[in-house]
Amino acid sequence: MLAQRLSKGDTVGVIAISSPPKMTELHAGIPFLEDMGLRVELGEHIQDTHAYFAGTDEARLADFHKMIEDPNIKAIFFACGGYGSGRIIPHIDYTLVKNNPKILWGFSDLTYLHTAIRQKTGLATFHGPMIASDLGNGKNDPEITLASFNQLFTPTTRTYTEEISKLRVIKEGEATGELVGGNLTLLMSTLRTPYEIDLQDKILFLEDINEEPYQIDSKLQQLRYSGKLDQLKGIVLGDFAKAEPKTDRPAFTLEEIFTHYLSDLGIPVMSGFQIGHCQPHFAIPFGVSATLSTETKQLTIEPAIQSL
Repeated sequence: MLAQRLSKGDTVGVIAISSPPKMTELHAGIPFLEDMGLRVELGEHIQDTHAYFAGTDEARLADFHKMIEDPNIKAIFFACGGYGSGRIIPHIDYTLVKNNPKILWGFSDLTYLHTAIRQKTGLATFHGPMIASDLGNGKNDPEITLASFNQLFTPTTRTYTEEISKLRVIKEGEATGELVGGNLTLLMSTLRTPYEIDLQDKILFLEDINEEPYQIDSKLQQLRYSGKLDQLKGIVLGDFAKAEPKTDRPAFTLEEIFTHYLSDLGIPVMSGFQIGHCQPHFAIPFGVSATLSTETKQLTIEPAIQSL
């Protein structure tokens, strides 16, 4: 299921369902949307705080449902990640979402939402830079970021090549399948829950931040031993930001860890994609067909919005 594309003059919503955004960064990021011809409506509770959340579970859920239900809101952009989306997942009205398919855009902690929404409704969603934490901090790459948002206005096949960043082949091959995934830590938290990510015949994208090599080793070990990786058609490895060891004891590199767990799966695996907690941040949709080719060293992703 694909959402309707955006047009200039459309109203879009900005909400926070995880950690509270920095309001100065939020207001600095909003002009980016306005410069694309969009009108911005903020969630009623976007300035709320409740411990380490952007308001109570009930308030964050209410903002989400209100934006979904409002016919004047054509897309929902998340202000920032952090932690908290998993708390509201069991209480989302998935029938409401299915009956009002809209563009949903964010990443990191929003991985839980992407996974639950896609598997409960079939709606394709977008893994992309967020309004406060990315667009509002002055570090985004204007050209790459603008191209990422343009896919919301015109159905666009997204192609990632080495013109963007150098890619490393961990296992040769070519495969086509539905692209899913997101933050490795958040995906692990879905396991053995009603929202466990379905990896059967999928191409899996992974990224993370602030995880030391041994922690990434442990997570990939669990995915491997659980048999989840054996279900895949391909693996795309994005940015693993701030993954350096925090002590001076010897440690494996990430590439050594990736090779250990992923090189003998019999499916194409490539690393080096600038997707995640990085600049530039190449935005991608989840829930649509993608082709990963190590021969051409590229990832090609089908459009994720309706053409009409």
